[in-house]
Amino acid sequence: MWLRWLPAVAAPVAIASGALVGSLPAGASDPLPAKTPAQVLELAASHQVKTFSGTVEQSAELGLPELPAAGKPSGSASGPSSASSVASVMELLSGKHTARIYVDGKDNARVQVMDQLAERDVVRHGSDVWLYSSKDNTAAHLALPAHTQDAAQGKDPALADETQGAPGMHTPAELARQFLAKVDPTTAVSVGPDVSVAGRAAYNLLIEPRTDATLVGKVAIAVDGASGMPLSVQVTARGADKPAFASGFTSLSLDAPDPSVFAFTPPPGSTVKERPVPEKSHDPAKSHDPADAHGPAAMRGDPKGNVSVTGNGWETVVGTARGSASAADTVLQDPLLSQAAVAVPGGRLLSTALLNILITDDGRIFAGMVPPERLQAAAAAAQ
Repeated sequence: MWLRWLPAVAAPVAIASGALVGSLPAGASDPLPAKTPAQVLELAASHQVKTFSGTVEQSAELGLPELPAAGKPSGSASGPSSASSVASVMELLSGKHTARIYVDGKDNARVQVMDQLAERDVVRHGSDVWLYSSKDNTAAHLALPAHTQDAAQGKDPALADETQGAPGMHTPAELARQFLAKVDPTTAVSVGPDVSVAGRAAYNLLIEPRTDATLVGKVAIAVDGASGMPLSVQVTARGADKPAFASGFTSLSLDAPDPSVFAFTPPPGSTVKERPVPEKSHDPAKSHDPADAHGPAAMRGDPKGNVSVTGNGWETVVGTARGSASAADTVLQDPLLSQAAVAVPGGRLLSTALLNILITDDGRIFAGMVPPERLQAAAAAAQ
């Protein structure tokens, strides 16, 4: 179903941790050795951090209503529906969120999203993946097959592919990779003054699209001067002076977490459901970018032809094929989303500062970090 790709479309926009919107990481007190943009890009691309733990915060001001109200996380871990998956993604596109992230190699990771009155967990320990929501005390378990574990090598394990749609948050490194993959001749890259994130001196890598056919004006990525690990990501909409999203660690340790944090047992009285591992339509082990496991490159290889991709880089538009009306229906099932979607020629538009989603009258969905007319053009061309 197309909805499983929605988090990938939103992920480069739904920055999942960091300094509050409108603020910037503090300036570093001790200047780092000077590096060119190419050297900072290489530093970020070659970082080998395999163990860490820290607190990340998300703050997003896109013009969306907060979904749902604070303290009322959406969805159930034991069996999320398409509608709840959409609501969960859109929730991460609004308001503020805090999470604790623990990673120890490729096989051990835990993400704890702390809502005001509840907690949601994604835990991977070896071949076992657990999803848990304290809201309704539900848990889901997935047993990863050996080939899936092999394919996961080399990707940031904080969110395994098999937890797609789970109520987790991506690390700054995962998000930074998706933006860095867009760096080509259509992108200007520079290095600003050093910054300090979670007490660590970092290079301030600035990425600016040279095209006006995207809603993105500028992306700032704080690259740890010692390890090369991306520590924060901030995205500013074209023409704006404050980030619409800000992502970064507020505390960070590169030591291996205590093994006990990866041992998960469902709480007494919880409802537990076994979930199958989703089938793949491609081989993520062959991907150079971990984001491609759920991104446009994977969509282009969709053997069922349910997803279309037009444009490249910053101008990419992802759309569903005809016969996907159920996907559109689930987007509009949430009354707040339905209210936020405005009528436009050919359908309804859910518009934000950095991401637009067009729901056509015939039930197709087109999304991208582009102006609405680009989505309408893609919809017309796909008829």
